[in-house]
Amino acid sequence: MQAIQISVSGPWGHFRRPETNRTPLTHDFMTKTALIGMMGAVLGIERGEMRPLFPQLSKDLMYGVRLRAPIRKETHGFIVRSAKYPGRAKVSGERKVTRRRYEFLRDPHFQIAIALAHDRSASYFDRFRADVEKQKATFPPVLGWHNCPASLRLLSIGTFSDVQHGDFEARCFVSNDHEVNTRDADFHVGIDRVPTYQEDFWNLPDQYQTIVYSFGDHALEATGEFYEYDNGERWWLI
Repeated sequence: MQAIQISVSGPWGHFRRPETNRTPLTHDFMTKTALIGMMGAVLGIERGEMRPLFPQLSKDLMYGVRLRAPIRKETHGFIVRSAKYPGRAKVSGERKVTRRRYEFLRDPHFQIAIALAHDRSASYFDRFRADVEKQKATFPPVLGWHNCPASLRLLSIGTFSDVQHGDFEARCFVSNDHEVNTRDADFHVGIDRVPTYQEDFWNLPDQYQTIVYSFGDHALEATGEFYEYDNGERWWLI
């Protein structure tokens, strides 16, 4: 599979966990659906055009994430005003201002592998690769939230092998179907369920993937399926 690896970083990031409403919490890294949204911004694709593209790109692209900085989180409060009445706290007795606290990633830095699984989306993949290489973006890319700007840098262009099976060291997330040796690990290991498919701007609940990952740039000892990059790195892609 054609593939690229990119560096994605910024001062803040927020990838909302759907089960949190009043005080939204964040996933520990960029989700696949957030990545597709960021690709649309770089390519200058308007919201209406992205609606049918989300299901297509969710199927046609595969991705993996490697944490290049420790996970740090901070919570900050915001005053959220109605878009219809931005300067008024109440209208006819109805409150138009709410206070919410949001959890953010602080100084996140990810190494993201993106593979083209189906040629149907080759033009979007090629354009995104070229734009990142040129440091070009039509709309500002963000880390999940509109006020979390992202810096993108192309790290490499290569290919992934067909899926293989065996023992491997993974510095990216793996699935919960992998056998992961954590007995001798001297670092924290996380488990999360992340969205992999979006339709009509909705992350379908039955398309979430449970993954296992280390809190930092540590290798997991895993057994199961993997994809090998040109440089010999082994990744799990979803």
